[in-house]
Amino acid sequence: MNHARKAKHGWILTLFFSIVSVLYLYPIVLVVINSFKKKAYISRYPFRIPRDRMFVGLENYVRGLEKTGFLPAFGWTVLITVCSVALIILCCSMCAWYISRVKTRGTKIIYTLCLFAMVVPFQMEMYTLSKIANMLKLDNPWGLVMIYLGFGAGLAVFMFTGFVKSIPLEIEEASMIDGCTPLQCFFRVVLPVMKPTCITIAILDAMWIWNDYLLPVLVLDTKKYKTISIAIQYLKGGYGSIDMGAMMGVLVLSIIPIIVFYLFCQRYIIEGVVAGAVKG
Repeated sequence: MNHARKAKHGWILTLFFSIVSVLYLYPIVLVVINSFKKKAYISRYPFRIPRDRMFVGLENYVRGLEKTGFLPAFGWTVLITVCSVALIILCCSMCAWYISRVKTRGTKIIYTLCLFAMVVPFQMEMYTLSKIANMLKLDNPWGLVMIYLGFGAGLAVFMFTGFVKSIPLEIEEASMIDGCTPLQCFFRVVLPVMKPTCITIAILDAMWIWNDYLLPVLVLDTKKYKTISIAIQYLKGGYGSIDMGAMMGVLVLSIIPIIVFYLFCQRYIIEGVVAGAVKG
């Protein structure tokens, strides 16, 4: 009886999550379908599969690439995302390790400030941030990377600190006895153990930075530097007109890299969690 009840509950949960998955995937599928339609049919028949007179092949993609300057924007977006994520992981993991191992009033204050940074809404500081960024000449990709480090540090330090506390201190002491300096101990012993958390933070921050529009448009000199999210806005014409076909094509091109990155890293998260469970 219990086995039948568990099987029934499992079937219900499977059905529920399948429906939820379809609901989440449907907007993406809709964008892909409409990226192969003529502009006139996207608004009139948004849910129909393109064929015959509706189908335009790769015309929308080519037009979108030409109108937005997609390739330079793609390059700047990749540069900003990779550098920001790498800097967040490196700096925040070292900070979390120091906070967890050195128990002083100063480290407690640093940790509290990181938690406070997670609570403050971005809207409260975006005007001041844009002014300070202009004053300090941070209106370039490298300045934006430093700003992303500041905004991403709160969550990253919080997650890294929780993980470091679970690492036995005896492992680090053994490496010190073998002659490792503190930096060697961190990079050779602590950081490899933190791999699952590093990948989790990399996925969260990469998805945030890749899709972000507000911070780049506030900070960057858009005459020189454009991210993908900014470049897509150039498909808007006068009087609110939008080239929907080209926009759908560019949206598909912008979605593909981050989906591939997520699917690739997801495997390592699962492996890390399983390995940790076996060791525990």
